[in-house]
Amino acid sequence: MSAISFKTLTSDDITTSRTLLHESIPITGTLVSGTYATASSSGREGNIKTFSHGMFQSVYDYPYTSSSANHIFDITSGYSTFMTMSAKDPDQTRNLQANKKLNIHNQMAMQLAGFDTNGNIKRINTTLSGEANSTHGRVFISFSRLLVKDEIKKGSFSLVLGTGSAYATPMSQLLTLTDAEATASYKSNSPAGEYGLLKVNGTGLTRGMIFYQAGIITLDMGLVFDTNSIGFVPSNTEFNGADQGANPTHKVDVLMASASMDQVADAIRHRIQNVSFNNTTELNSTIYFCRAHKGEFNYSSNPTYLSGSKIRVKTIPGSGNEFANPPMAYVTTVGLYSPDNELLAVAKLSEPVKKTPINELNFRVRLDY
Repeated sequence: MSAISFKTLTSDDITTSRTLLHESIPITGTLVSGTYATASSSGREGNIKTFSHGMFQSVYDYPYTSSSANHIFDITSGYSTFMTMSAKDPDQTRNLQANKKLNIHNQMAMQLAGFDTNGNIKRINTTLSGEANSTHGRVFISFSRLLVKDEIKKGSFSLVLGTGSAYATPMSQLLTLTDAEATASYKSNSPAGEYGLLKVNGTGLTRGMIFYQAGIITLDMGLVFDTNSIGFVPSNTEFNGADQGANPTHKVDVLMASASMDQVADAIRHRIQNVSFNNTTELNSTIYFCRAHKGEFNYSSNPTYLSGSKIRVKTIPGSGNEFANPPMAYVTTVGLYSPDNELLAVAKLSEPVKKTPINELNFRVRLDY
């Protein structure tokens, strides 16, 4: 008898499974704005990274110059060509970073909404089918892949914003946006994957969208904030020295048009009280059932198992019976091989398992990826 070293696995010996693992991700507003000391030169916290192009900000969980800092999200803003100039800038004199805002909006629209049959960029709206858009511009928050993993779990997202009219006390009035209804009503006609609507908690009023696989949310500024009463700056003036009282009914418009994109990001961060969601890690597994029947794998393939080209077994002295005791082996390792006998994976047992002609073993080997 010789040791059996290989056994072919059939389709009945192989199966697959898919498991979704979730992790709760809480982001407090104090981390986004207020936890770390403000740099005197920029007026921003040490965990807020800005760039020379001025098109977005990056938020970290620790001062970004530290090697232990983790990227949380990027925040930017823009508006589309469908907005009229009077909506972009009521005074039509302070349209700051206009091309960059258009470019950001078009970039995000291409990614999240795609193109229509004529090759035109679709508008970002609740159905991505071309309805009239808000005339107040949008803010985009793109969460780090470190937090989102494979996707945001549907129905788990919550964003609490301060909508108090005074800049100094924004949390005097709160607005909670959730995707609670998206579990059963999410949409999938986006090139970025599945998305849901962010609605005011308890009212069903849509104020934004969340793209689950992309890890991006977008807020319609004109719908989220009251254009008649909201304050975005810490002083009595609007941006670039224009008197805030000159345009009392266009404060969101003034913010989106007259402020720089960094200033828009500052204004939104100042009003974030809390963000929370569950991420999703998709774990795919292939399971191999490695069966050793009673007549298989009863002899070790270790060379020391042979003596004089014969299998080394226990004998009873004087009995004259060379095979008085049955052969046995101890299983310590299971190897998975390709059809060309190339070793692909190795599974180690926690302890050796005895195998003899009077027992059968069934090992379950799982590969996760």
